[in-house]
Amino acid sequence: MIVVMQRGASEEQIQHMVERVEGLGLKSHVIRGTERTVIAAVGEKREHARESLESGPGVAEVVPILAPYKVASREVKPDPTTVTAGSLVVGGGTVGVIAGPCSVESEEQIIATARAVKAAGATALRGGAFKPRTSPYSFQGLKEQGLKLLAAAREETGLAVVTEVMSTEDVALVGKYADVVQIGARNMQNYRLLEAVGNCDRPVLLKRGPSATMEELLLAAEYILNEGNPQVMLCERGIRTFEQHTRFSLPLASVPYLHRKTHLPVVVDPSHGTGHTYLVPDMAAASIAAGADGLILEVHPDPERAMSDGYQSLNFAQFNDTMALCRKVAQALGKRM
Repeated sequence: MIVVMQRGASEEQIQHMVERVEGLGLKSHVIRGTERTVIAAVGEKREHARESLESGPGVAEVVPILAPYKVASREVKPDPTTVTAGSLVVGGGTVGVIAGPCSVESEEQIIATARAVKAAGATALRGGAFKPRTSPYSFQGLKEQGLKLLAAAREETGLAVVTEVMSTEDVALVGKYADVVQIGARNMQNYRLLEAVGNCDRPVLLKRGPSATMEELLLAAEYILNEGNPQVMLCERGIRTFEQHTRFSLPLASVPYLHRKTHLPVVVDPSHGTGHTYLVPDMAAASIAAGADGLILEVHPDPERAMSDGYQSLNFAQFNDTMALCRKVAQALGKRM
């Protein structure tokens, strides 16, 4: 249910209704909009709960939430959410650009990349310190040393750091170094991990699983929101289909669809979504045209020698050209990059 407070409801009335909601055994989420404050009352349906809450001081109305995902729904929060983490802003008319290598390989590599992507206009640095790989024999990342190198790159350039966390045990460690924690596609339905990042104080970039439906993605986000972390970004990174001309199929219709269903900002990953460097620039521009609030792109100083995903990584010159193209599209739509 949503407890919609009257315009001008006092803080005392809002807190009183929070107590009423929790007294019914429901979880409360206070969402302050531009015009009104609403309180999402989430949990198992309680008999006569709606009637009890409607009589509260300062309450305008109590309405049911029809979507299976509650706090993520536009029914609860009609205004779009903007996520800010250091230099990175995603949403609110700003297209955030997260760029960097698939894996952190060395200090020289990550510092050079950070300088190059910042000069081209990126607002955050990506880089994997913990790498989930299909083969156990593939490069698994530098782990904490990689996190330290990302922090050094942030110190050098001022770029916010976005990096993946793979296990509940590592959430505190990754949060110590990162500005945004990423949940990779393979872990989208790792519910204990979602709960763990829901309890951390870092924004979360949640990637769609390769076989996940939109509803499953939104319910995964709900796990994070339900734990009290409102700073969630959804990431469309492509799904597995019968097609073989790309690594995955990148369904950009998901961007306007998600904007219709949720207030959470939407980021697109054309690097994983296509798997081919030559397709990335056009699909990045198309993502912005579709309404994406952000991009996450793989960039490497020497893609041919990258330890992972070099075949879909842009070099510095290609990234610079991609940013110029995307900037034209963003400007045409009245957005900032």
